Parts: sequence; structure tokens; C-alpha cells
Amino acid sequence: MNRTDSASSSSSRRGFLRTIGRAAAAGVAAPMIVPASALGRGGAVAPSDRITLAMIGTGNQGFNDLRSFLRDDRVQIVAVCDVNRESLGYWNGKLGGREPAKRLVEEHYAERAGSGAYHGCDAIVDYREILGRDDIDAVEICTPDHWHAIPVIEACKAGKDIYCQKPLSLTIAEGRAMSDAVAKTGVVFQTGSQQRSDPKFRRACELVRNGRIGDLKRVLVGLPGGRPNLAGEHGEDKEVCPVPEGFDYDFWLGPAPEAPYAPARCHVNYRWILDYSGGQITDWGGHHPDCAQWGMGTDDTGPIELRNVRGSFDPPDPLWDTATAFGFEAVYENGVVMSISNEHRMGVTFQGSEGSIYANRGQIDADPKGVLDSELGPDAIRLYASDDHFRNFIDCVMSRGETAAPVEVAHRSITICHLGNIALRLGRDRLRWDPKAEQILGDDEAAAMLSRPYRDPWVLPTV
Repeated sequence: MNRTDSASSSSSRRGFLRTIGRAAAAGVAAPMIVPASALGRGGAVAPSDRITLAMIGTGNQGFNDLRSFLRDDRVQIVAVCDVNRESLGYWNGKLGGREPAKRLVEEHYAERAGSGAYHGCDAIVDYREILGRDDIDAVEICTPDHWHAIPVIEACKAGKDIYCQKPLSLTIAEGRAMSDAVAKTGVVFQTGSQQRSDPKFRRACELVRNGRIGDLKRVLVGLPGGRPNLAGEHGEDKEVCPVPEGFDYDFWLGPAPEAPYAPARCHVNYRWILDYSGGQITDWGGHHPDCAQWGMGTDDTGPIELRNVRGSFDPPDPLWDTATAFGFEAVYENGVVMSISNEHRMGVTFQGSEGSIYANRGQIDADPKGVLDSELGPDAIRLYASDDHFRNFIDCVMSRGETAAPVEVAHRSITICHLGNIALRLGRDRLRWDPKAEQILGDDEAAAMLSRPYRDPWVLPTV
């Protein structure tokens, strides 16, 4: 099988999927399940009948996600893209980068189909080459946070379905622009907040939503603190040095301010630099506060105030400048308070008038214990059921249904964390927030931080 054969035999399927996507965006009724005949299916999934996928960002988490998609026979990965030929990394001892990713893909398909049977994976530096290709149905975007908004919106314009890693955005303004672009174009979007596909979190949130701990009063959200070295050897090297061969560092900076290269600035440890990310607050903020919102029933809104904001940036560092310790309370219109801190137990604890429920990855507990045995009847509130985040995305690409972690939900969740970072950076004890207008009230300096300027020639696209 070559790419020409694949593109030819799958063109009708791709057009069918995009027609449904456009109909959904326009509010026109469209089938929720795509018939097998429209996708060319019948028994085994032939390579020409698979959803064609390209990976944009293949270091570390991207390399790990690549493996997850390779496990789905309905997917065929035809391109990998990264500005780094090979990168530092910590996932199971693998380096990641475009060349290792290309090798992994080709070896995978060669093993499954016989030696020499697969030659369809390109290794690309510039993501725009991928978005311009008609033989690609969907993309995963697993770039640093400051490189989410531009390719996401451009992928929407190109009609590509999108799996984008968390945290969704670098700023609140970017998140709003991304969500609006998805809504306008009708592409399928999954955020990599995979705890939405964890049965323990789903069970905990269903119990809370159905009143099994009485009236919800408070939610404790525990995140890690500090700035750990995640990149292994050389990950803490902060001295300016020459850019490694095979790394397009200027492209990596992209819309972020110009800055000299040092190994500790890039790879996974970019998370500890506010120009590119938001530290533990937004890294884990794409998970636990998101599940807190799920259990609170506030997926489409947010708090009206942040209060009791406190934090530390110690030890001071010439490069890594995110908060090392933090805490703040997000107050909702109904009086429920979400408390986010690195001092809380890792995970989410829902506290009600008649008990509490705790959830973490693969864990659930309650007080009293009998709450966990509570049965939910046919009229109970049931939440979106997904047990595999990657398969759920492909399911929805095929059905044109909504994913487990849609973009608007992710935007609302990470907004809480962005607000916390804004308050910490300005030394504010309190911020007032209008979740409908998505504006900070009565503080012009804080409101100006809802967005950030881009370095020339980069601009935030419009749809």
C-alpha cells in the first residue's frame, strides 16, 4: 500500500466526514453514527479505510500518545512533525522527536503487515505542511502550551479533527479563540484531559451530582508544587549554549519572546517558565480542577471571584519562574467554593452536608463508606462514559459526536488556573470574574493579562 492508493480510496470517506462536520456546525441534523458502508468497512480494517492521523509534537508526551494511537487499528499515522529531530525525554526511557517517532510508526506497521509493507510516514519540521495535505483526517497537537492556539485554529480552518494535549491554552483569550474556532468549523475536538475517561472520577462525580453527599459545599483540589526536573540529563542546564543540531529553536520559540537557548528552557521543563506555560497550576490544572468542575456541574461556566490567593516563587531562579507553592479559592455564584492548593491531598475531594467523596487516578473513597455502594436509578444524572480517551476521540471522528473532553469544557476549566496565575503574578489577594463576559472586573492591570502579545511574524489566526 502506498499513500497514493490510500488517499484515493479514502477520499469519499473524508469528504463524507467533513460534510457531516459542516452540517453539525450549521445546526443541521446529521447522523450520529456513520454507517460502515460510508467508511468502506467490512471485517478487518484495511489501511485505506483507516482514519489518517498526523502527530504535531512528538517529544515526551507526544511520543507516549503516539503509542496509544498505534494501538487502535482504525488509525493510520501518515506523518509526524516536530521542530526537534531528537529530544530529551523521560517516557519509558524514550527520547522522542520526529525521527524516533517516524521509526516507531514504520516499525509498528512493518511488524503488523510484513517487512516493507508500510512506507507512509513522513517526518516534517513545519506543521503547516501537514495542515495543507488532503490525505490527513485528524491531527494531534502535543506542542508546548504557547504553541497550542495557532496550530489548533489553523487546523480548524483546514478541516482537520483535533486531539490537543492539556493544558488547553496559554491565556484565557487563546482558549476563547480556540473554542470559537471549533464551534464555527464543526471539527471534532478532544482535549487530553484523560481523567474524563477514568471510571473512578466518573463514578465520584455522578455520586456528587446525584446528591449522595447532600448539598455540595466545598471542593478541595490538590495539585503538586515545586519545579522538578522532568527532562533527565541536562534538563537543569540553564547556561546559554549553542542550539543543538537538528533543533529549529527559533520555530520552537514561535510567538513567545525572543530568548537565548539553554537546555533547561525547552523539552519538558518549559513548564516552569511563564513565557511558555503556567507551572504546576496549569499542568495539573488541566486535570483535577477539570474533574472538580465535572462533579460540580459547572462545565459551561466558572467562578465569580478568586479570594485568599497566596503563593511562593521560592527558590528564586534566573530561568524557571513559575510558582512553587500556591493556594486560592474560587467562589461560585451558588456559594460552592473550590479550593486549589499544593497543600491539599492530591486529587479531588468533594465535601457535602452529609459526607465527602475523594477521587484520584484509579482511586475512589468516601465518608461514610456506604456512599460508594449507592445505586443510581434510571432517572439519575449520568455523565459521559468513556474508558479510553484516545479511542473515544476516534469514535467521535467517525460518528461526528461530542468527545469526552470538548474544547469549551477544557477552556472553562483552565480559565480558573489562568486566573490564579494572574493573581499570583500581580500579588493580588482577590480577583472578581464575570464568567459570562469572561472579563476581570475592576482591575485593569489584571484584565490586560487575559491575553499576551505575539512575537513577529506570528499572530493569532481568525476563522
